[in-house]
Amino acid sequence: MPKVAVHNSKGEQVAEMELNPAIFAAPINQAAMHEVVVAYLANQRRGTAAAKTRGLVSGGGRKPWRQKGTGRARHGSTRSPIWTGGGVVFGPHPRDYTVRMPKKLKRAALKSALTSKYNNNELIVLDQFTMEEPKTAEIVKLLNNLKVEGKAVLMTAESAPTVYKSARNIPTISTGMVTNINTYQVLNSGALILTKDAVAKLEEVFA
Repeated sequence: MPKVAVHNSKGEQVAEMELNPAIFAAPINQAAMHEVVVAYLANQRRGTAAAKTRGLVSGGGRKPWRQKGTGRARHGSTRSPIWTGGGVVFGPHPRDYTVRMPKKLKRAALKSALTSKYNNNELIVLDQFTMEEPKTAEIVKLLNNLKVEGKAVLMTAESAPTVYKSARNIPTISTGMVTNINTYQVLNSGALILTKDAVAKLEEVFA
């Protein structure tokens, strides 16, 4: 049974907590994590890039000069791709980059990511963390107390607007509800910080 230390907001260990082995001691499936991360990044693409073909560029309705007798190459339109200001050959067009993944594969990838965080000692559990009003300095203080440097993810069990507002000014930390956690978010962070309630919620939903 995997165990993890529970810290308070001052960075002091106050208890020890047993973790669900189905989530934090799962077999690490590298292929599943790779597929899910690739799909996640693909799904972030808007797919709105577009270029005009020769049929969409305005102008060029009149033949620039007669076919023969000028000594110049024959041309039918100034909107030809070989002309400046002409259309684009094989340019991008709006498309949908969405990749759908099986639910079981996504769960396997998430469990693999969470297990790797535990194995690398990058999982930090807080006994509780609440804020009465948004204050970025409090988040910075928390990170310093926990000796967290670089990218980090702070997850709570329930919606915590004051925590989210406090952390949004720090580019290296992301926050959210633990039920919305995803594999890319876990792997793209250094430390994964969860409240004790968030761990319980995570085990309830994904076990």
